Amino acid sequence: MSKHDIAFVTGANRGIGYSVAKNLIASGINVIGTYHSNEDEAKAAEAALGGETAKLRMLRLDIADHKSFADFTQQVKALLESEFGQQKLNYVVQNAGNIIHTRFDAATSEQLDNQYNVHFKGPCLLTVALLPLISDGGRILNITSAATRFYLTDHGPYSAMKAATEVISLYMAKELSARGITVNAVAPGAVASDFGGGLVRDDAGINKSLADITPLGRVGQPDDIGAAVRALLSDDMRWVNGQRIEVTGGQSL
Repeated sequence: MSKHDIAFVTGANRGIGYSVAKNLIASGINVIGTYHSNEDEAKAAEAALGGETAKLRMLRLDIADHKSFADFTQQVKALLESEFGQQKLNYVVQNAGNIIHTRFDAATSEQLDNQYNVHFKGPCLLTVALLPLISDGGRILNITSAATRFYLTDHGPYSAMKAATEVISLYMAKELSARGITVNAVAPGAVASDFGGGLVRDDAGINKSLADITPLGRVGQPDDIGAAVRALLSDDMRWVNGQRIEVTGGQSL
């Protein structure tokens, strides 16, 4: 990593994305982050994470609106040049997402479309749109879910789309290899954040039940994931490519 490197992180205003941005900035990496709708939260993140060696700048993005990606990419290009005096991104972390809790046989067409657009189609097409801005030898990390490995109640549509992202990550790793770009998937387990309505964080019963099936005896914290992402983007992990890395504390082994 270089203090002149720049990372692009979707959903950087809260939860895991915020922690990823915080950890990268602590390493001297500038971050262009995105938020969906809460501009005040985005501005607060910029103010909180800006430091002497690196800073965060936020752009609004609806990851489900793939028709906006061409214009959005131009915004990223302009920000790279005006704010950082550079033309390329070194790292891309596709993190933004939501979850619709439902059984597979209760999911509506609209719910399935939402999960597909947010977790597979959107991130995939956004990466394609950003490819001209990603430096040769750059890194792409797709945040997926440990729930692609084991069953969790009412997680079917969400987990299926995350599984699709893990598969496309393999193909991205192969097909971007000529440019020296590595692509990996990071699969978090249960994390105490506001994701999914904050159930893991705020419901003591759910928190305990998940901690009980985790060998390390607790659920994850956003910084557990943010620190792992920072490590995977370091030069020491250059030879890791086309992999699914689970960051769960051993949940449901």
